[in-house]
Amino acid sequence: MKTYRIGQIVPSSNITMETEIPALLRAREMVAPERFTFHSSRMRMKHVTKEELAKMDADSDRCALELSDAGVDVMGYACLVAIMSMGHGYHCKSAERLSQVTRDNDMPAEVITSAGALVEGLKAMGAKKIAVVAPYMKPLTEMVVDYIRNEGFEVVDYRALEIQNNLDVAAHDPMNLPGIVAGMDTAEADVIVLSACVQMPSLPAVTTVEAQSGKPVLTAAVATTWSMLKALDLPTRVPGGGALLSGAY
Repeated sequence: MKTYRIGQIVPSSNITMETEIPALLRAREMVAPERFTFHSSRMRMKHVTKEELAKMDADSDRCALELSDAGVDVMGYACLVAIMSMGHGYHCKSAERLSQVTRDNDMPAEVITSAGALVEGLKAMGAKKIAVVAPYMKPLTEMVVDYIRNEGFEVVDYRALEIQNNLDVAAHDPMNLPGIVAGMDTAEADVIVLSACVQMPSLPAVTTVEAQSGKPVLTAAVATTWSMLKALDLPTRVPGGGALLSGAY
């Protein structure tokens, strides 16, 4: 029975990634032999603004270095909007730069960004048209939508919940999400992105929204977990993780 160390590069005010990813991997432990431990390094950010996000992203190299000292097996960069606010395609540049930091430290670990994981997860599911729910202010949400469109997806509808304080994002009740999605036009969507944010809790609502909408549901945390399992060359079946973590992808 092998134990894997999961590293997370986390905004200082993020409290959700360290609950949802462990919850998913603990659920996986119920059906698979592998075990996981969780290790984090924080980069300072309180308000979800473009300026704070850019300042925070500059701190990610230090976090990758610290986590590589712990010999983690894989790392997740747990802030989707920080990556997407740095310009089209930045998830590739960030993941490569941070992975190089670990190699330079002689402790190589693949770095997954939640932004890149969401894009790759949508591609794996064969999605062409998607609907998106995000907690950000409207300008940042539109920037996220633009980033996703640039990756080749059509966004048929989206909702910006306009929550600026990052702790308030974490306090948003995930069981509000089924009602929010019910008010959206998802008829043409192949996949519903229930939370384009790793700070907005959504895990308890994934199966509810899948049942209510009849559509596959993806979240940033689910996609990040899937990408981490793929990087570790492990099967991707996780109970309660929605379509992407059904083991089919």
